[in-house]
Amino acid sequence: MPNPLFLESWFGSQKMEEMETEKLKKPWFWSWAFASLIFRLILVYFPQNLNLAARPEVSTPLTSLRRLAEGYWLKQSSISPYAGSMFHGSPLLLSILGPLTDKRIEGQPNQLLCSLVFVVADFVTAMLIRSTGLSLQITYTKSLKSLGLGRLLKNSDFISSADIAALVYLWNPFSIISSVGLSTSPIENLAIMLSLYGACTRRIPLATFGWVVATHLSLYPAILIVPVILLLGYGPDGPSRKLLHQINSCKFGGTSSSDNSCQQKEPTNHQAQPICFSWKPVVCFFLWASMWAFYVLVLCGLSVKQYGGLQEMFKRTYGFILAVEDLSPNIGVLWYFFAEVFDFFRNFFLIVFHVNILFMILPLAIRLNHRPCFLAFVYIAISSMLKSYPSIGDSALYMSLLGLFVNELADMQFSFFLFCGYVGVSLLSPVMHNLWIWRGTGNANFYFATAMAFACLQIILVVESVGAMLNHDRKIRKLCLTT
Repeated sequence: MPNPLFLESWFGSQKMEEMETEKLKKPWFWSWAFASLIFRLILVYFPQNLNLAARPEVSTPLTSLRRLAEGYWLKQSSISPYAGSMFHGSPLLLSILGPLTDKRIEGQPNQLLCSLVFVVADFVTAMLIRSTGLSLQITYTKSLKSLGLGRLLKNSDFISSADIAALVYLWNPFSIISSVGLSTSPIENLAIMLSLYGACTRRIPLATFGWVVATHLSLYPAILIVPVILLLGYGPDGPSRKLLHQINSCKFGGTSSSDNSCQQKEPTNHQAQPICFSWKPVVCFFLWASMWAFYVLVLCGLSVKQYGGLQEMFKRTYGFILAVEDLSPNIGVLWYFFAEVFDFFRNFFLIVFHVNILFMILPLAIRLNHRPCFLAFVYIAISSMLKSYPSIGDSALYMSLLGLFVNELADMQFSFFLFCGYVGVSLLSPVMHNLWIWRGTGNANFYFATAMAFACLQIILVVESVGAMLNHDRKIRKLCLTT
């Protein structure tokens, strides 16, 4: 015979989840979402797309559609697409987008079809961000109830972080400029979000497909395997397992002498059970990843069979990324540094810069293992700051992921300063580039100063967001042990 208290608690939980879901389904979200879609389509029809494709902040040697069109022309002429120094992207992306760059519609802007593909990719990415946010929000609600803190949801105006994050991506000037400026960054962002969404909802084939494709396109998303595994093993973000263990110890008599406040805590209807790591989905992830990686390598091998094979592709793509061969200006800091460093020290500093990203993986994973989605945001922000050829499309993705945690990061410091800093750098960067390249009244230091300021803002954002998240966890722990 089922326990009446358990049934009442279960039905109450189901009703609360339905109320939260209905609260999230607001018509204003779809109005703003479709408005952003229409706004993008209007910008696509501007003459030459406002010449955004020529901006170094928008297009890099890896994401420039002009370089991809050049590679496709070489391939159509029976020449290796990697001949010269123009194209360094994926041969699969070349086979998909290349034919679209060659098609012209009379009376319509050039590259119209590619622009439409990027607009659709941005919209799908925003919907994946929203779906991921809904899953995180449901988990957040359940975790608070399991800790006996459901009153925090009733007494506060719970913000729909999923809607906010999706709209931040759709209306972010960085994402708008990237899609309109003929950059392939929307495709990379879509692949990353496919991976995170699939892992968050435990759709393992989708998660592995997104991770393999994202790694194939840009290499740096390979580090996202850590948060993806944590998502598959533990599930979406929640309270630390140490806290859950302490709560259970308080309830079942295993209280330590250091937690005297636990002895006064009354048991709640929801039992907070510690989450055990599940290895089965992780093993399935590696099996699916091996299969998808095999398919990608086979398709790439067939595509470049006449032009040097996979060895040439690896050299021209991943080797090009790791060696930082192209020193054209961008919003990163590596181009200026390697333009000034002596060749004798070049290999040493290449190792230093790339290993710097790897050194941050393990400590962050240990400290934030109970928040894998937030860990993914941190990894994406760090790689966007330290990658060889960054663009504003990379920044647009981690800014929207930050919106998924607006409730947890409500007490984050320097928010207004960071907002003003991003706006200031976005306005000064094209001005400094114009003074240096076109007017000749400045030099490379003018533009590099804005790149340094942008890197500093990203560092402050990562440090403050991680600190605010840890403070939020401490606050939850204090409330659990003192109420």
